[in-house]
Amino acid sequence: MKYGIAGLSIIPLRKEASHSSEMVSQILFGETYEVVQEQNNWRLIKCIYDDYEGWIDVNQHQELNEKDFMNITGSDAGVALELVSSAASGYHSIPVVCGSSLPFFDGMNFKIGKEKFIYNGQAIQSEAKNIVLLERVAMRYLNAPYLWGGRSPFGIDCSGFTQVVYKFAGVQLLRDAYQQAEQGAVVNFIEEAQAGDLAFFGNEAGKIIHVGMILKDNRIIHSSGKVRIDKIDHFGIHNAETKKYSHQLKVIKRVI
Repeated sequence: MKYGIAGLSIIPLRKEASHSSEMVSQILFGETYEVVQEQNNWRLIKCIYDDYEGWIDVNQHQELNEKDFMNITGSDAGVALELVSSAASGYHSIPVVCGSSLPFFDGMNFKIGKEKFIYNGQAIQSEAKNIVLLERVAMRYLNAPYLWGGRSPFGIDCSGFTQVVYKFAGVQLLRDAYQQAEQGAVVNFIEEAQAGDLAFFGNEAGKIIHVGMILKDNRIIHSSGKVRIDKIDHFGIHNAETKKYSHQLKVIKRVI
C-alpha cells in the first residue's frame, strides 16, 4: 500500500482521471490518504478522514512512507483556524486555509516527515462538544461562495461546510449530506433542536440533498449560493430575500 499527504493548499478530487472531470471533493493541506490505484499520471486515492475516494493528478501527490503515515495519522494534529495563513519551512512557503491539518502541532510548529514548518496563524487542537467554537468557526465562512465539491473558504458546498466546521470539534462527519444524515441521534421536533444540531433537507423524491447547522433563535447557517444565515421552522429553510422556502426539512440530527 502507498500513502500520501496533501502538501498543497487545496487539491481537487476528481470523479475520473481527467482535469475536465467533475470535482467531487477537495483535500486540504495536511490531510492524509491511501493510494488505491495508479493510472498514467493519475492516482485514485481514499481519504483517511472520511474514506472518500477520487482521482488526483500525480504532480499533486506527495508520497509518505508507511512509518511517517502511521505517525501522522496517529498524532494529535492542529486545525488551522485562520481563513488563510502561511506555513513556512526552510524550503518553501505554503498558503494554508481554514480547516487544514497541522501534524504534531505545538502551538507554532508542525512537521511532515523530516520537514519542519512554522505556522504563521492561529490553530487549535480539536475540542469535543464545544458549541461556542463551532459557531465561531462557522461564522468565518459567511459569504464564502458555493462550490460543488468545495471544502475551503474560497468555495464550499453544504456538506463540505458542515464537515470542516465539525472537524474543529473532533467530530468526523462523512463527506456527503446523505451520508451525514446517517450519523448522530434523531431530534424528533424542531422545537427540541439545539445550536450545533444538523438539519437535513430532501427533494421531492425524499432523497437528502442539503445540510446546514442550526443556530440559536430558529436560524440556520448553510451553503446555498453562498454561506448564509436563514430562518428555519418545521417546514424547512425560509429565505428572507425571496420570502420563500428554499429547502424542505426531512430530519434533524444531534452529533455532539
